[in-house]
Amino acid sequence: MTEPVERPVLAAVAGRRSWSKVTDVAPSDAELLEVLAAAGRVADHSALRPWRVITLRGDDRVKLGRAFAKAEGDSKPSTKPLRAPLLLAVVVSVKKSKVPAWEQEAVAAGVAHMVSLLLDDAGWGVFWRTGGATRAKAVRKAHGLKKGEDLLGWLYVGGKPGNARTGRRKTINAKAHLSSMP
Repeated sequence: MTEPVERPVLAAVAGRRSWSKVTDVAPSDAELLEVLAAAGRVADHSALRPWRVITLRGDDRVKLGRAFAKAEGDSKPSTKPLRAPLLLAVVVSVKKSKVPAWEQEAVAAGVAHMVSLLLDDAGWGVFWRTGGATRAKAVRKAHGLKKGEDLLGWLYVGGKPGNARTGRRKTINAKAHLSSMP
């Protein structure tokens, strides 16, 4: 009889969920550097590393709320960025290369997802927010984006509340998403 093989990565991915409500604690910059170093190992054609991450803590989140309001034509700052103590703005920095822009965006999205998985596995609550504001001029300016850079969204990060309900996602029917070449 063979012993069952432990598959910690599979277990971590299968157990991942989005945490729309988090507590006011957040990982340190040292913890984030460790996570980013690992996340940067995603598949990356030509090793361009066409991404960067911007941390938003404290008043940075208020500044983002004002940028959201400006982008949406509201007079009152948005409180959405205050829903977590740490926001990680995921930026794609498209490089001049034979590698098409869409593929570079896929790398940046892969990094974002990997960061989300690694933070979840480390015990942090994470949810990824996107939307029209990611491409708004006021929001771009608030983040100091350069030419060739775009926001892919924000990872909202905080502590996992102790009284949280289990995630609502159901297991997918993988057979419905797997096929062979016709």
